[in-house]
Amino acid sequence: MSEGIRKTWGRVLAGTRAQARRDGGRTDGGREEGERRPGRKRAHNLFEAAAVYVSGCAEDDQDRIDEAAGWVSPEALSFGVNELACRAVIALARERGESPRTVARELLGLPPA
Repeated sequence: MSEGIRKTWGRVLAGTRAQARRDGGRTDGGREEGERRPGRKRAHNLFEAAAVYVSGCAEDDQDRIDEAAGWVSPEALSFGVNELACRAVIALARERGESPRTVARELLGLPPA
């Protein structure tokens, strides 16, 4: 389990570093505050990045993982992924009529508490 988390976090950091290299070493996306990138319609928010990142992980799509990891800071992505996990567990728990704790443990393959 911790090995998977470590690999995932490594991908997040690698994506952020790759983005910084593309932006000439800047960690703010290569822009001044409030400035838009030419040719881009809008910036991605952390929840959009989390959704693309998690779906990329689920489908083993490294290109999508790397792209989403470059949209926001690693901290923001971590928060977004956490929020997505919470919402998914709550939705499944409601659907199944079980507690979120039971659903989370089942998803992770853990024995009932």
